[in-house]
Formats: sequence, C-alpha cells, structure tokens
Amino acid sequence: MNIYHIAYAPMIKSVHLYLWGCNLNCRGCVLKKEIYDPHLEETKDALFKEERKTAQTPQSFLDLEQAMEILGGLEVKTVIFTGAEPSLDPQLPQLAEFLHREFRSCNILFTNGFNLTDLEHIDKVVFGIPAVTDSLYRHYTGKSNNTVLNNFVRLNQSGTKLGVQSIYIPEYIDSLEIENIAKFIAEVDEGIPYIINAYIPVGGNPWRQPTAEEVEEAATRAKRHLLNVSYLAGSAEVKFEVLRVF
Repeated sequence: MNIYHIAYAPMIKSVHLYLWGCNLNCRGCVLKKEIYDPHLEETKDALFKEERKTAQTPQSFLDLEQAMEILGGLEVKTVIFTGAEPSLDPQLPQLAEFLHREFRSCNILFTNGFNLTDLEHIDKVVFGIPAVTDSLYRHYTGKSNNTVLNNFVRLNQSGTKLGVQSIYIPEYIDSLEIENIAKFIAEVDEGIPYIINAYIPVGGNPWRQPTAEEVEEAATRAKRHLLNVSYLAGSAEVKFEVLRVF
C-alpha cells in the first residue's frame, strides 16, 4: 500500500491514514509544506512557519498486512483515509473491509473525486472541491472539474453519505466562488455538510492567509444556500492528544 503515516487520537479513538500519490497538482496543497499530521506535537506549528518552504517526502510505506497489524492493536471508532489521494491505492477497499469487520468503524474517505474506488466499506465520502468555475478549477489543479462534479451527483443519487471541503483564498477562491460552490451543493442536496478552510501560504504562491473575518463572511454567504456550514479560520486549538503510530 501507499500508507506513509498513521496518526491516532486515543481520546476519541480516531485514526488518520495518510496515503501518498495524487492525480492533481493543487497549488495550495498543504503537503507542499508538511506531509505529516499537523496536530502532532512536533508538527503543529510547521504549517505557519514562513521559513519552512518545502516538505519532505515519505521515507517508508506500509504494506496491507503491516497496516492491519498496527491498526489491530488500537481501539478504533473512526478511520479517515486521507493524503494526497487515497482512492488511488488499489488495496484501500481491502483495508476498509478489515476495519469494518474488526471494529465496525466509521470509515471516511477524503478525496478529490476523480477516481471512485470500491466504496462498499466506506461510510462517508468527503469531496475536496476547490472551485465549481471550471477555468478556476483548471488553474488551481491542472484539470477540468467535469468528472468530479458528475461523480459527486452520481454518488448522491446512489445514496452515499457525502461532505464537501473547500479552501478560502483571498482574491482568488474568494467569497463569490465559495458561494458558487454552496449553490452547486444545494442543487444536489442542501443538507450536505460543507466545511470552509482558511488558506495557509504554501509553495511560493502569491496569496496571503485570510483573516478570520473573511472566512466567516464566506461561510455566511454559503449558509444562504446550505443547512450545515462550518469553517476553520486557522486558529483552532487541538482539543485532544494526537500520536504518531507510524
């Protein structure tokens, strides 16, 4: 498998599985600055250090059996498959099945939505949708968003539990585009949860970090169309201990 990192929060029995490899080249990807879980004691400040320009690359990976052995020694309620792009790993469905069988866990897949893997043992799919305006999406990711938006609609029609995340970037992916994304989601189902994250400067981009007020204003506009909108303005404190398991 492409698992290069596992983070675990014992208090809430939550596991984050980080998988390497992606099919997009997003300009604002935080992996360009830090590839490990940002809630760890040793990484929690890394994303906000201006002098940290480039992230490292993984030094080792787990195979399926190793991953199952490590996870089998934990108490698990929730598993989040994240990364890069976890859906590209052909053994992800097997690991998700193991977790369901072993723990009856809630398995959540974070994905850009281009590649829809076997979702039989995935309980929720959270799409990262940076833009619904195709030209803006192309500029940010390098690809058109047609496949992603069609997959989102198709999964909703199949009864899959969905969520959406976007990044607010001042003067780029701003309140207007955030509201456009909210309108698209509402056309599918106004009850789908939508999370807006504040941009963290990475990769030598020209964009600044937004203020909390700017992110809040974008969330207010999204709430005109959706029933469940939340946001992270970049200043939230970690409320529980997060450990590096691998």
